[in-house]
Amino acid sequence: MNEILQRVYQIGIVPVIAIDDAEKAVPLAKALVAGGLPAAEVTFRTAAGEEAIRRIATEVPEMLVGAGTVLTKEQADRAIAAGSQFIVSPGFNPEITRYVLDKGVPMMPGTATPGEMEQAMSMGLDVVKFFPAEQNGGVAKLKAVAGPYANLRWMPTGGVNTKNMMDYLGFDKIIACGGTWMVKKDLIEGEKWDEITAICKEAVKTMLGFSLHHVGINCANEAESEKTAKAVCAIFGFDYKPGNSSNFAGGIVECTKTPYMGTNGHIAIGTHNVDRAIYHLGLQGVEFDESTRKTDAKGKTKAIYVKGEFGGFAIHLVQK
Repeated sequence: MNEILQRVYQIGIVPVIAIDDAEKAVPLAKALVAGGLPAAEVTFRTAAGEEAIRRIATEVPEMLVGAGTVLTKEQADRAIAAGSQFIVSPGFNPEITRYVLDKGVPMMPGTATPGEMEQAMSMGLDVVKFFPAEQNGGVAKLKAVAGPYANLRWMPTGGVNTKNMMDYLGFDKIIACGGTWMVKKDLIEGEKWDEITAICKEAVKTMLGFSLHHVGINCANEAESEKTAKAVCAIFGFDYKPGNSSNFAGGIVECTKTPYMGTNGHIAIGTHNVDRAIYHLGLQGVEFDESTRKTDAKGKTKAIYVKGEFGGFAIHLVQK
């Protein structure tokens, strides 16, 4: 996948901004970054869009900024010159799509039908916008049409919000969701930057969905592992589940047959998407032990350990 689109996937949520005053672009971008969403699709629906992109690209370089509602070659040229790292359109125009691609800039044209999706694929695209998402059948439609399009992924935009966001992001063909709920006009005009940051943080929290998955206890050998797991089962009525390298008390307590990460053991934190969790925790300075990364057949990370110990325990992320 293109490097820019890979970042879109890792970020997971792309705020879609219609801004009327370019003076507000930089503080808005900084509010989004502080909230854990360092990405924006700034639409060309307003006269300030181009200048807003230019200011964000110049003054907030950590922000991944793209242009939306690009309908003409002239708009595409202006957006790219202003610093847009990707281009988005509401519909599929083959001429404009090819024009942007020929300039070496990632393009996500809007699609609503299998015919449009196939035309985009014929141009070498593997990521397209699905717009307007909810009005066009939502994630149910995407699941219905996904079968023949094994390599195609979507960024649904239009009607996506905190209530239905995970319906989309829970489908592995979704690269990210575009939305406006954290950058509504009244929030921008009122310069409510702290509120925008708070909404973004809540969206990221929902997207990652961290929760305790299980606790691992380091045991010296197989006999100690079995004894410990069965003792926990006897107390709490859990089912005993023997395994190759560990024995389990239900799905909550893992007793390793040989000591592994952590002096005492490990704490497994479940998340909706390990790759996105790695990216977002990385923004906070969290480091990971790459030697422990486990991936599935599609290359998605299933588990990875955080570097260091916490009270004698290692911590690792696992896919829910």
